[in-house]
Parts: sequence; C-alpha cells; structure tokens
Amino acid sequence: MADRLADALSPYLRSHAANPVDWFPWSDEAFAEARRRDVPVLVSIGYSTCHWCHVMSRESFSDPVIAERLNSGFVAIKVDREEHPDVDASFLAAAGAFTGNLGWPLNVFVTPEGKTFFAGTYWPPTAVGQLPSFGQVLDAVADAWTSRRTEVEQTAGAVVDALRQSADRLSTSAADSAAVPERLVTESLAAAVDELAAYEDGEFGGFGGAPKFPVAPVLLFLLERAATGDRLALEIAGRALSAISGLDQPRERVIAALRDRIDGGFFRYATKRDWSDPHYERMLYDNAQLLVAFARLAQLDPAARQAASDVAEGISAFLIEVMEQPEGGFASAQDSESTVGGRRLEGAYFALDAAARLAQDPPALDAKVLTGWNGLAIGALATAGFVLSRDPWITAARRAADALIARHLRVDGTLVRASLAGRISAANATLEDYGMLASGLLDLAAATGEVRYAVVARSLVDLVLVDQSRAFEGETFIVPGGGDPVLLSLGIALENDPSEGAYPSGLSSLARACTSLHLLTGHVSYRQAAERVIHQLMPVAAPRPVSFGATLAVASALAQPIEQLVVVSEDRHSPLAAVARSLFRSGAINTVLSPAQAAAFADAGYELFEGRQREAAYLCRNFVCRMPFDDASELAEAVGQRG
Repeated sequence: MADRLADALSPYLRSHAANPVDWFPWSDEAFAEARRRDVPVLVSIGYSTCHWCHVMSRESFSDPVIAERLNSGFVAIKVDREEHPDVDASFLAAAGAFTGNLGWPLNVFVTPEGKTFFAGTYWPPTAVGQLPSFGQVLDAVADAWTSRRTEVEQTAGAVVDALRQSADRLSTSAADSAAVPERLVTESLAAAVDELAAYEDGEFGGFGGAPKFPVAPVLLFLLERAATGDRLALEIAGRALSAISGLDQPRERVIAALRDRIDGGFFRYATKRDWSDPHYERMLYDNAQLLVAFARLAQLDPAARQAASDVAEGISAFLIEVMEQPEGGFASAQDSESTVGGRRLEGAYFALDAAARLAQDPPALDAKVLTGWNGLAIGALATAGFVLSRDPWITAARRAADALIARHLRVDGTLVRASLAGRISAANATLEDYGMLASGLLDLAAATGEVRYAVVARSLVDLVLVDQSRAFEGETFIVPGGGDPVLLSLGIALENDPSEGAYPSGLSSLARACTSLHLLTGHVSYRQAAERVIHQLMPVAAPRPVSFGATLAVASALAQPIEQLVVVSEDRHSPLAAVARSLFRSGAINTVLSPAQAAAFADAGYELFEGRQREAAYLCRNFVCRMPFDDASELAEAVGQRG
C-alpha cells in the first residue's frame, strides 16, 4: 500500500498517514485510478483541529477490517478543508442534497467523474439508534454501485444539474443587479436586524440553540449598523458579546465558557445553549473577527469600553503569544485535544489553572499559515491596535504582513494558499485569499500610514477584478488560473461561491476591499465592483442574515454617506489623532499619518491624500472637504454630526 500522505504539508493529512486506508491526496491521479478500477470514490474532508475527525480516524479509518473494505471497493481521498476550501465548498453544496446535518468530517461518495451520489458526516463503528455504522454505509454504497448503477448515476447527475441551476440563478441576479434600487437595500438592512432580533436567544444571548456558535460576521454586521445609530443592533451585539465573554459579570467571578480564562482566546463553539461545554478547538478566524468586534464595542458603548478593551487584550495576547509562528504569520488553529495525566482528552488542558499548565504540553497547533485567515488577523490586530492605541498589536500585524508578502506573494502577483515552516502548498489560492489579505493590508495601511501595504492590496484586487464587459455576464472577480484544476477538470467547480458562515466569503471580502479602495483613491470603478457584488448577493443574504453577516456589513457601509478623516501629524497619539481613533462610522475611513507618509500616498495615486502635507485634520463627506482642523475639540464637534 502506498504511503501518499506521510510528506503532506497538511498536518491533518499527515495524521492519517498511518491509517491502513490506502489514502490518496486530492489529485487527478485518484480519479484516474477510480476510472481504471471502475469503483466509486470516497472524498473524506476534515481539518486538523476537528474533534469528530479525530474520533472517526481512531474508530474507523484505523480499523483494518474497515480499511480493507475501503481499499477493495473504493478509491479513498483525504482532503484538508482549510488547504482546499473550494473543494470543501463544492462537496458541501452537493452533500446538502443528502443531509441537512452538514459539518465535518464530511464523507462524500462520488462517481469516478466526481459527481456526488451519497454523503454524510460522522458515522460510528457500530450502529447507534437510527444512525448506521460506517461499515453498513460502505456495504450499502458498494451494493448500490454494483447492482443499481443506473439509479446511482441518475442521482449524481441530478445533483450536478441542481447545483448548476443554482449558479445560473445567481449569475442572472448579478446581471440584473444594476436595477436594484438603493432604497430596497436600506430597507433590507433594517429588516435583517429585525430578523436577527427575532432569532436572538433572549435568555443566554446569541442566536439559536445548541450547538451554538458566536457567528462573528453577524456581530460585526450588527456593530456596523450600530455605527449608523441603530440602537437595537447595538443591544443585540452587546448581549451576545457579553454572554460569550462574561462582560456583564463581576470581574472577580467571571464565568465565560467560550473564552479561556487564562490566555483569553475563544473556543469555536459551545455544545449547549448557555455557552457551556465548548468544543475546545480555537480558530484563527474566530479570534481575529472577535478582536475587531470587541474593539468596535469599546468605541460604540462607553459603558462597556473598559471591559471590552480587556477582552480585546486577551484575544491579542492569544494571537501573538500562542498563534504567531517563528517564521512569521499565524497558525490556522489550536487543537481541542491534549494529553493530560497520560490520557488524551478534549479540553483537559483548559481545565487546568495557570500553574498546572506549566507542567503540561499545550494542545498542538495546526501551524500551517493560510493567506486568507492571516489577512483577517492582520486586519484585526491593526484595527484594534489603532482604535485602542496598542502599538504592539499593530507591530504584530506588520510582522505577519511582511512575512506573507515575502513568502505568499509570487513574482507574477498571484498568491500562495498556504505554507508550513517554509514549505509552500500546491493548493491554489482562492478569492478568499485575495479578498481577506487585501482587506487586512488596507486596514494595516490605515493604521500605520505605510503606503506599501495599500499598494500590495490594490494590486491583489486589480488582479482578480474583471473588466466592465465581463461584469455584465455576472462576474466581478475571477481567481487567477480559474480555481482548483481538479474541480475544473471534473466540471464540478462552484463559480464564485457566495456562502458564508464563520467568516467572509471571497466575494464579500473583495467587496469590502473595493469599498476601502474607493475611499482611498476616489476611483468609482472600485465602488461599482463592490455594489455589483452586494446587489448580486442581497436577494440571498437579506432573508438569511445569520448566514451572510459579512455581505450585509459591506452593504451597510455602501448605503451610508461617504466619510473620510485624515489626520496628518508627526505625533500618532496627538489630540487630533485621538479623535480619529475614537471614531467608528459605517462607510467611513480614518487614518493618522505623518506629512511624509501622506506625500507617499499621494505619489502612489491615492487621491485622498493629495494636498495633505500640512499637519492638520482633513474631514471629507461625499468627497466634499471641510477646511482643515487644527483644534481637536472643533474636530470632535464636527464628527459628532452627520453632514
């Protein structure tokens, strides 16, 4: 049996290398082998810090009897969803035809042509109630393949047709997007807040029952609406953030199960409605977005400012002290399991106090550096550092950005998806990588005043932004090279997947980057690109706000009057700068930079900074600028009013 996973970049794939299953990595080779043998394919998708992925590996994939069934009747492919998010998205969409309980591990049975005909998630080694054993599933799939092949292929074809029709509907929506009145977008945003209010857990905060996720993009959308004066949005977000962090509890007895009480990092989700019994994996994307959320809460709610700042301190410490890698960049996640007292258990390490932890190895990191998720972390540390005047956080964001630019940005301007200890993944970068990194670099440029980050961000956006003629065909952004080559060869690639959940999609993150570029450059083409994407997605996003928080946040920004505040000062902590740091407006940009930095931005083609070399504050609304402000109190009065 070939050992194809032992040298994989992905720690998740390497953890399966010792299985008796004859695993293939994601490749054309695997499907060619299935066609040669005329057997179905099991595509098994997970990630390194997924608890039930570990369980299924121990229970089933390590079982020689189960492995023999797989090896004799199937070609088995193991996929790290973090390394190949487009593969994961394609098969998640197809799996939705067979189960509503989507998650990981995701186990999808497909034809040698890549068409899905059955799917599920975790299957135990022995049947439990109505849940069949994994062995029973394999037997049933093998029987269907050999005795009901025509039915299997018809099912697979129907799934592919349904997904294509869904993509066609989205493209049609994009082509008609210019006809959507702005008034309807504004009304949809208000309705989305009302929908979230109706869905809120009135007793424990947050949304829905168990399992319960913080859904950070939704909280950021609510805070974006709060910045327009929507009090209900602020109250919903505030209650959720209080519940997951213990903001509303006396400091001496804070109990917040979703947040580690020692280092301040947040766990991925809770298994109970009251936020207790968390799954203990800690994801880079969750902590990055929650860092921004608590910084924004500190700006918007004076009563919560100190407590929210304290939580932000804990998240930043977790990112910098636990997740930052020696070669630069941040690890993608920390495992939920660790060995304590000779037993490998989920959450055991986090039950220890600080002193006891010193005698234990912490849970392992999935140390691969993902471009998109690092973009979220760069933007979060830059934004929170700027807002809360924490220069070390901005410095950490700069370290990560410099590392990503050095190692993940190719000479031709394209991006690398992932790396690990200097090794580069063969996986293609996705729109998620371009959008999240561009947005993070623009946040860092605003926080540091360094134009080089904005220049790289703009080049990334320009690389994926299609020309106007193709925009009317329903496309706004296209990843260089057209996406994953295996998906393309099989004809099952999703075109610009808009789905969101725990973090923004490639489309919404690029729309956010374009919104920022419009504010910085004055070039209307960037705003038009963002508007096309948002108008395209609003018909699916507005009725389902809990699933499209990032899209709705960009829609909110686009619906507000344009506001730009540039403070030019050699002192980054001057009274004028303090006003800029305190201000959060939806649809606005604030920055503090030196006269030399302002000149560098102007020389690089960023129109906002032209003629901004005198030390003063420059306030513009809808591209009409006031006379420069020299007095901080006068500036504070001016920004306290909507012109």
